[in-house]
Formats: sequence, structure tokens, C-alpha cells
Amino acid sequence: MKSFFVFLILLFFCSQLQAGEENKNLSFYTGKFDILDDVGDDKTELFGVEHRNPNLFRNTFVGKLAPLSGMFITGKGAAYVYTGVEAQYKIGFLEIAPSFSPGYYEKGNGKNLGDVLEFKSELKVGLDIFKDSNIGYTYSHISNNDWGSVNPGSDNQSLMFSKKF
Repeated sequence: MKSFFVFLILLFFCSQLQAGEENKNLSFYTGKFDILDDVGDDKTELFGVEHRNPNLFRNTFVGKLAPLSGMFITGKGAAYVYTGVEAQYKIGFLEIAPSFSPGYYEKGNGKNLGDVLEFKSELKVGLDIFKDSNIGYTYSHISNNDWGSVNPGSDNQSLMFSKKF
């Protein structure tokens, strides 16, 4: 049943990407899941995609904010679908983007994070490489804030490529 729920969320997410937006910002990333696992049995690859709509960016007193949505899967069949908010700060061609995103986690054959509701805190550092393109490094932590039966958390890192269409 949980796998079916993840499938429906992914289907909805993908249909929203095709919903006729003229101005899209897509990021694709790959890296390692649970990099600080002492035992090493939960470390695996992760692959993900993220979407931002630049039309929804807002300048606020804490910086430029925008909603984001995304998902990733791991090499052990875990999946995380999330939506949240991201701040963006530019320093020349360097971009720093912290974000916070609650989401649905399905462990598959991967790590038990304790609950289906998990929270992802992330920091991205990217460089503008071409017009409307960015490459960067991301570090994230996923945790359930001690709301689940256990809360081991997961620290992840990845390389990201973003393109505005």
C-alpha cells in the first residue's frame, strides 16, 4: 500500500512538471545517502530531481524565497518525496541556497528513519557555469524530529546540475 502511495505522489509530481509552465528550473542530482553511517550497511547511492518555479520567487527581509518540490530514490529502494521552501543568496557567480522540506519517506530495503513524515534540511553551494545553468554541491540531513519510533537520521551529499527552461 505504501508503494502505491509513493507511486501516486510521483505521478502527480511528474504531471505538475508538464503542466505548461514556460519558466521552469529543474535540478538533477546524484550522490551518497547516509554518509555518516558507522556500520556502513545503509550507505548507498541516491538519484533525485527537484523543481522550482522562478515566477514564485519572493524577495523578503531574509532574502529571496521560493517553493521547491522534489524526490529522490536510493540504491536500496528507499524513496523520499518532498516540498518546502528555499532561500537564495548570490555572491557574484556563487549561489548559496539553504532549504527546509517536509516530505514522505518510504524505506524500501533501505534505512529505517522511524516514520513516513521526515524533514530535510539542506545547504546547496553552486556556481553559474553557463547562461541559466548551475552546477553545485549539496549537503542534507533528513530526520523526523523524534516524532517517530526511532530517529537515526541520514546525512547525504550530492552533486547537482540545474537548468532554467
